[in-house]
Amino acid sequence: MLRRGMHALRFSLMLLVLGSVALAPVGVQAAPVGMPLPSGWLTRLVGLLPQPGQSAQLMDWQASRLIMTLTGRVAELGGDREALRTIMNKFQRGEKLAYDPRLGISRAEFDSYLLFEPALAPTGKRIKLPATREGSRLRFGDVAGLDGVLRGLEIDLLTGELRAPEGFSGKPQIFAADNAQERALDVQSGFEWNLRGNNPYTQNGINLIVQLVSLKGGQTVLSVSRFSMMNGRTSDGRVIVQYAR
Repeated sequence: MLRRGMHALRFSLMLLVLGSVALAPVGVQAAPVGMPLPSGWLTRLVGLLPQPGQSAQLMDWQASRLIMTLTGRVAELGGDREALRTIMNKFQRGEKLAYDPRLGISRAEFDSYLLFEPALAPTGKRIKLPATREGSRLRFGDVAGLDGVLRGLEIDLLTGELRAPEGFSGKPQIFAADNAQERALDVQSGFEWNLRGNNPYTQNGINLIVQLVSLKGGQTVLSVSRFSMMNGRTSDGRVIVQYAR
């Protein structure tokens, strides 16, 4: 009885985290409808994907100089550390930042820090991407530094469909920047997959965003944010890599 109750609680938490409650046993929420894919999009998409064993740099969002100044300023004035930590976490996720009086600074001073955009910067670590060709599919594995975020993802090179081992799949759409971090990138073109779904029978679920973009400087950026539930066990992570094709 206790085990059954724990399974029910775990599934309820999964629905809460994934943000979708479906009446049907299996739910899949598609990505918002974006711009139609242009002629020749599949060739362009395949041209951006990494080659097997592709050398890549691990990247991360770097706080701007004034964001770092904000940290020092709050410490100087004895502002609330938890409020500052919340602000910095939202910044790292690219979310909109809201003023919190507990920081100990005025709203006007806080707003002055938001005029400066974040920058995507290398972490100093290079890896060989664990990508392999299996027929008409590109399949990702895992290596140190990726924390399993790419593991098991497959892209069909004939259709562009992305499949996840949690049991869900979806087609790409044109990339459109929708937060400060994404707008800070000098994107020439790109694609995005957005999968969200849950299956109460298998206790599998996913909330996955994959972005594949070409920068005007000639580099390609692959960004993957993934919340996964497999057989009731959850994992969460994000990876950004940059490489040249």
